[in-house]
Amino acid sequence: MNSKVLGASTALALLAVVGALPAPASSVPRPGPTHALPLGAVGLTETRSTQTLQPGVTLTRIVRGADAPALAWTVEVAIPGGATSPDPDAPPTALKDRSSADELTGEVRSDGFDARAEQVMTPAVADYAGGSLGWRVRVGRFDSQSAATAELTRLRKAGYAGSAVYTGWDGDPADRGPWRIDVLTIDPVRFRGGFKASYGPDLENREKTSQLAAAAGATAAVNAGFFVLDPNAGAPGDPAGVGVYDGRLLSEPVNGRPGLVIRDTGRRSSVSRFTWKGRVLGRDASQPLDGIDRVPGLIRNCGGTADDTPTSLPLHDVTCTDHDELVAFTPEYGRQTPHGDGLEAVLDTHGRVLELRSPRGGPLPDGGSSVQATGSRVAELAALAPVGRPLRVERTLRDGDGRKVSLSSTTSILNGGPELVRDGRLHVTPTADGMVQPGNASFYYGWMHKRNPRTLAGVDAAGRTVLVTADGRSTDALGLSIPESAAVARALGLRDAINLDGGGSTTMVVGSEVINAPSDAAGERPVGDALLILPDRS
Repeated sequence: MNSKVLGASTALALLAVVGALPAPASSVPRPGPTHALPLGAVGLTETRSTQTLQPGVTLTRIVRGADAPALAWTVEVAIPGGATSPDPDAPPTALKDRSSADELTGEVRSDGFDARAEQVMTPAVADYAGGSLGWRVRVGRFDSQSAATAELTRLRKAGYAGSAVYTGWDGDPADRGPWRIDVLTIDPVRFRGGFKASYGPDLENREKTSQLAAAAGATAAVNAGFFVLDPNAGAPGDPAGVGVYDGRLLSEPVNGRPGLVIRDTGRRSSVSRFTWKGRVLGRDASQPLDGIDRVPGLIRNCGGTADDTPTSLPLHDVTCTDHDELVAFTPEYGRQTPHGDGLEAVLDTHGRVLELRSPRGGPLPDGGSSVQATGSRVAELAALAPVGRPLRVERTLRDGDGRKVSLSSTTSILNGGPELVRDGRLHVTPTADGMVQPGNASFYYGWMHKRNPRTLAGVDAAGRTVLVTADGRSTDALGLSIPESAAVARALGLRDAINLDGGGSTTMVVGSEVINAPSDAAGERPVGDALLILPDRS
């Protein structure tokens, strides 16, 4: 059966039937080496089932440790007064220094709870030394989630905050699973369909991966880059990093962070780091741009200009600010540009200034664009853009070697990070990509060290593009830490690989069905963009 081309619904049914059985022999190309994944103890049961979705596209489900015994639940005590975030994937503030953890443990014990302090050790990666992250405080060990939740309720009544957690999510390398991983592989030698990124009708709103797939008639799809979720951090759905769609740069990079480069043909996919420069040019002068298609003053994941606060370096899941900005808007942004104090030059399809509006914000003419200014940049824009004059916006994208990136209509680039594999070697880069936050070890603990749902992408030595989702946050699928994600990517044969948006965003679609188990309580999460594999329509 594996040598036949299967419809999406048939492939889904087969996964359901044979997902836990050894895959039969097949001539279908599989993703990289077929040796066992480097997860958990040696010798765990592991099954793989592979189906062909269309010529050049295979879907493989890997289940490892399906027969693993259940692990304990516990209650993790949150640090009083710790940081909070509206992002459902934001890690709670859970780590303290040893003396503070011991003090909190004593207080919790004195209130009648079985509390303990545990040191958290994390492995070294390419640009982070690892070692001790700090100490966490936990209460009890329970056979079920309901028992842990009951203890959490009692703990809250005593004035503490915390969460019920499954110890299998801690990242212990001795755990026995289970893990459930789905792999899409595009072989450019056989592939005759299309491969592209989609953000939906506009940049500023979110859509589910399944909706984006259905709108394009995609064979398969996965969620892609990080995006704005909180309205206080920008326009929900807006990419939080580089975004190139159909060859157009519609979102500037978080300077220096990596992105996944793909082409419609499925050939020459790659992972590269990006920087950019933009300028607004009038007849006699020009001014530097701060951003593209985002709310002025709000820089999600930071990595902007030198005057941004608190930093111009990448800082993941942090929104930097800048009161003095010039931001360009394209027709793809949405129905309305952002409203607020400042000035906006509205341009027609030829780049001629139709009007200057203040306050800024409102609809754009069909095919038109604009440039918004805030703070001290208002006077600069006013001087550049008298009504009736041309105003030109230039955007230059450069790769990690400083070379100008030539974009064609067949190119898409999606933001991500950290890197996972480079030139076939483990290369995890949390420091460069802003996941190491000064004074906030709890972020690294929750985001990098602990197991979560993950979406990964990369290219193998044969030039095949590989898209991976790993389910998590359940007892049926533990998820992956970032170091584990890198190990899995390399074990699948990837020469270069990158982490994409994960957590509740992790979604894989085949045909009209979501085939993984998104972790949000509400089900599949609306996202900023997705990677789509399209059928051959020639």
